[in-house]
Amino acid sequence: MSAEPPPSARCEKAPLPSARPQWQALQQHFGRIGGKHLRELFADEPARGEQYVAEAAGLYLDYSKQRVTDETLSLLRQLAVACGLPARIEAMFRGERINVTEHRAALQAALRAPTGERILVDGKDVVPEVHAVLDRMAAFCDRVRSGAWTGHSGKRIRNVINIGIGGSDLGPVMAFEALRHYSRRDLVFRFVSNVDGTDFAEAVRDLDAAETLFVICSKTFTTQETLTNAHAARDWCLRALGEEQAVAKHFVAVSTNTAEVKKFGIATDNMFGFWDWVGGRYSMDSAIGLSTMLAIGPEHFRAMLAGFHAMDEHFRGAPLERNLPALLGLLAIWNSNFLGAPTVAVLPYEQYLKRFPAYLQQLTMESNGKHVTLDGARVDYSTGPIYWGEPGTNGQHSFYQLIHQGTQLIPCDFIGFCQPLNPLGEQHDLLMANLFAQGEALAFGKTAGEVRAEDTPAALVPHRSFEGNRPSNTILAEQLTPHALGALVALYEHSVFVQGVIWNIDSFDQWGVELGKALAKRAVAEITSPDTPELGHDSSTNALIRRYRRLRQPGT
Repeated sequence: MSAEPPPSARCEKAPLPSARPQWQALQQHFGRIGGKHLRELFADEPARGEQYVAEAAGLYLDYSKQRVTDETLSLLRQLAVACGLPARIEAMFRGERINVTEHRAALQAALRAPTGERILVDGKDVVPEVHAVLDRMAAFCDRVRSGAWTGHSGKRIRNVINIGIGGSDLGPVMAFEALRHYSRRDLVFRFVSNVDGTDFAEAVRDLDAAETLFVICSKTFTTQETLTNAHAARDWCLRALGEEQAVAKHFVAVSTNTAEVKKFGIATDNMFGFWDWVGGRYSMDSAIGLSTMLAIGPEHFRAMLAGFHAMDEHFRGAPLERNLPALLGLLAIWNSNFLGAPTVAVLPYEQYLKRFPAYLQQLTMESNGKHVTLDGARVDYSTGPIYWGEPGTNGQHSFYQLIHQGTQLIPCDFIGFCQPLNPLGEQHDLLMANLFAQGEALAFGKTAGEVRAEDTPAALVPHRSFEGNRPSNTILAEQLTPHALGALVALYEHSVFVQGVIWNIDSFDQWGVELGKALAKRAVAEITSPDTPELGHDSSTNALIRRYRRLRQPGT
């Protein structure tokens, strides 16, 4: 790797997208239609709700409540072509090293490619390796789920704890929660990521070590938080079971570092690998998803992979005007860079998707929270809007007030399913009625005249008026199945990529997390060695460390 030229030497200089005539044409277009209300747009196009839609891989996207016209969409597609989006899509699927700062491919699509498909990385077909790992995962999961795999004392496994952080936690915990309906209810699944000892302590408080399996997820097997928790788990297990040999029966690893895995005491037969072309936040469908497969079984896991693949194929082959990820990404560009919206609210009207907004936070913000282009030039436009959200209808009684009547524009993605997994009277109808009503209210609002017509006292008219004109997408699927979840995740993965291409940034590196890690290693050495005479930080950090030293022991 050291022989490779620096990234700047491998990147062709490209103009900032804001300097392109297509971007400037969009700015001029915004000057003409930026003040146009969604009420006007729907009045001008009565069938708009049936025209501004697209469908693929079991997902239906209604983007009619976005503040766009046919001309807006045409100009956005022209910008995408000028920025090389079609070629970049092909480069990604061909396994080219589009992660330029780390000189790696970003080939998460290979993780869900069916047997027989050929995807080359450096001339080697990686699909057989992917399926070899999937088959090993399936065989292991079948043994655990059937009771054939037992712990050190001969008891069957009843508890599974996934230990990871970042993509090694957010993906598995989101997928488990999303697909809990399909999970084995006689198995307990928990997830530990925070280096705060409370996270681990609460996870194991009521468990029997003899019935507990730990899945340690760390590509390098050196990630500080993950290995700290892994050693806490090892100590906890050995205190209860007493013998070093117990580790091999109660721990498996998802890693590529054979030496460190063996050193920990895990048999390499129980190590499941992946590849450097799999980014952490894109890894939930790799061996990182082992805990997911343990929960829902290999058949459902493969159905999820099929959903991913269906969206991959659509993204690669569909024209931009009907391409769901491209549409979602280009609309995000319009809202962020031209309407000036700093955030996006993701609002799933499905309780099982309660961790989906948190998962998207890493996917979107770690990918596109960048301030320089591929060739190192400073951007002069916003990148990486803030993603956040909670399930409906809970959020309606929390933060929707700000979305409806606040001073910042917050585009929303509403996600719903037409068939409930847990039918209970008319509750699903009420849930979906709320979803549809919120999108309608955000788009059209309620004018002062309409409020006055209800005999509202004059002093309250401003308080009860809603400007509307707040853009939203609605994404519908028939039911939350493993296939639907895979398609939904892939939709957002590729949407993130589209935005990164337009902004000319690297959506697959994450150098911004490194500085804090390095400083933390330095600080922990000083904290645990209180005799260090000199602290080499700023006056604030030095004072905080000294105060912590004084107070870290009870009674001091």
